[in-house]
Amino acid sequence: MDDEIRRFATTFRTFLDQVVHQVALDGGDGEPLFAALEAHLGTDPRRLPVVVEPLTVFRYADADIALETLAQHHGGRRLAGLGGGEQRRHSSFGEIVERAATFGRYPLGAVDYIRLPTGPGSSRNVVSFGLHLLRYRDTPVAILQRAVQRQFGRERPELEVMAGDDTVVSALLAEVRRLMAEHSVLRGKVIALNPSEFGPSSEEVTYLPRPEVPADHVILPDGLLTRIERHLVGMDRHRDVLRAAGQHLKRGILLFGPPGTGKTHTINHLMSASPGTTVIVLTGRAFRLIQVAAETARALAPAVVVLEDCDLIAEDRSLSRGPQPLLFEMLDALDGLAADADVAFVLTTNRPDLLEPALAQRPGRVDLAVEIPLPDLEARRRLNRLYARDLPLSPAALDAAAEHAEGTTASFAKELIRRAVLVAAELGSTVSDQHLATVLDELLSDSEALTRSLLGNNQPGDGGPAGHTAAYPGAGSAGSTEVRRITRRDCD
Repeated sequence: MDDEIRRFATTFRTFLDQVVHQVALDGGDGEPLFAALEAHLGTDPRRLPVVVEPLTVFRYADADIALETLAQHHGGRRLAGLGGGEQRRHSSFGEIVERAATFGRYPLGAVDYIRLPTGPGSSRNVVSFGLHLLRYRDTPVAILQRAVQRQFGRERPELEVMAGDDTVVSALLAEVRRLMAEHSVLRGKVIALNPSEFGPSSEEVTYLPRPEVPADHVILPDGLLTRIERHLVGMDRHRDVLRAAGQHLKRGILLFGPPGTGKTHTINHLMSASPGTTVIVLTGRAFRLIQVAAETARALAPAVVVLEDCDLIAEDRSLSRGPQPLLFEMLDALDGLAADADVAFVLTTNRPDLLEPALAQRPGRVDLAVEIPLPDLEARRRLNRLYARDLPLSPAALDAAAEHAEGTTASFAKELIRRAVLVAAELGSTVSDQHLATVLDELLSDSEALTRSLLGNNQPGDGGPAGHTAAYPGAGSAGSTEVRRITRRDCD
């Protein structure tokens, strides 16, 4: 290509760019983005830096509320969407501005919204793609807000902030974070974090109704519930006194004991006894989110992080091959919070003998370990009366059932009463003492050995397969504290 043809091509391309730009200006498709930004910012927006603030998926509604509140505190805002097709979703804010300047693309238009949950039975329209034009500390600022969109390569929600003063941007983002914590839709709620195999863009939060479990529905040995409540609820109630005395608030509680004895039930009572506390529940695969949970709890303190069946990831490292990243993350999370953070970690396990010693013994990780034992005779009587409180069953029959159910759990008592009601219903009659006795014999029969095991039964002969009887503190005689470690050799 000779020089004359090259000059013509360059001139013709410039002409076409100007035609496209003028069509966008005159085509009635809305106010051009570049002109709006230039008028608001008072300079060519291509000269200004863009600061990106990544967000956690389940805190996106908090960011939306924070931006709305920020605008209310600083003279209002102009909120607009962008036209120009799906290409805008692939591009960064800087790229969008550059294309808007060159080709006149992306006219201002309607804001895109998504609906996100904000609690059990409540939700909110949240900006999924929109431009905020506002003034902060007398400085014009433009913020592009966008939600996760995996199909466009957007794995996390983001705020992209454009302004001429870096210190203003830093102050603005600091206030956004503060407002996110202050007005969080998670604050004071009970939530479960749900991981996804598709990565952080698909992580979700489930809002759970706060349990209503009064203290008289928790059947434990005398004084045990008081100790647990004092360590969790009491510290929260007296946080100011403890801080003034230089005492730390961060604490860890380990509830251990055989399955079905009431560890989760006890936690449900603790949730109901602290209605203003944020509770974050992690189970199973959600343990991988322990760092996110700890950071969220710190921001929303007072808060409780519940780790159910933590032995699944916190087993003694000598029993497994290779590293356990989730274990290290849990230990880092327990160690990482400041001592004055009003955050409690509540862990449950059926196998404390397998727990990592650093997790179970070192101060600052777990400072109260409480056994939730199998119910004794008096506890079994109280359990039967609790679950049969609205039924026409005689105290004598309930006490007799308790006497014959030695070694069984609270779950067993609950299932006993439920099955008696079911048997009576199938016979078309009201539940009676006879139905209770029949069901008790059925549950204690050899044919129901597996059912008893699944309910946490600890009767003699009801262990697992031969040679695989589990061991845990207190599994032997009453008050026993011996712990026998099960090794691989025991299982061979």
